[in-house]
Order: sequence, then structure tokens, then C-alpha cells
Amino acid sequence: MKAPLQLAGSVNDRGSHVNLRRLIISFYLLLFLTIAAGSGFFFWQTRQEYSRLLVVEAQSKARLAEAQERLHEQEQMLNRLRNDPAYVEMIIRRRLGYVKPDEMIFMFEH
Repeated sequence: MKAPLQLAGSVNDRGSHVNLRRLIISFYLLLFLTIAAGSGFFFWQTRQEYSRLLVVEAQSKARLAEAQERLHEQEQMLNRLRNDPAYVEMIIRRRLGYVKPDEMIFMFEH
């Protein structure tokens, strides 16, 4: 008697094809999950760095605003020193303790 006709190969061949297919799908799934986890970690680190840089930027802007305010005050003082003789006299008297020849200074302890 002749053996029955086999269309797609033996049962063992089909089982090994299914196992190979499952192995390939599992490999690609594992590869995808690994890449996704790595990308997620990378984006998390990038987000943390971005947040840190936002804080640094805010601090820098605050320092810049303070420096600009001090510069403005110093420019005003320089302008007064150049153009206001009464202001110059007041500064010299206050900081250096100068008096006119006919003046007397009385100093009191607190």
C-alpha cells in the first residue's frame, strides 16, 4: 500500500515552523521592548536635564535683572557726580569727612 498523500510536509515540520515563528516573534518583541525601554530612559534623562536647565535659566535671568538694576543705579550716580556739584560736595563731606574752613563738626556716640 501506498502512504497517504502529504500536502504541506510532515506534522513535525509544521511544529518546527510554528516554534521557529514563535521564536522569531519573541525575539522581535524582546528587541522592541528593549528599544522602547532604552528610549524611555533616554527621554526621561533628557526631560530631567531640561527641567534643570529651566531652573538655571530662571536664576540667570534673576541675576541679570539685579545686575541691570545696579548698573542703572551706578549710571545715575555717575551722571550726578559729573553734573551736580551739590551732590559731589555732599558725597565728599559724608564719605571723607571734609568740612569748610569755618565749619565745625560735632560727633556724638550712640
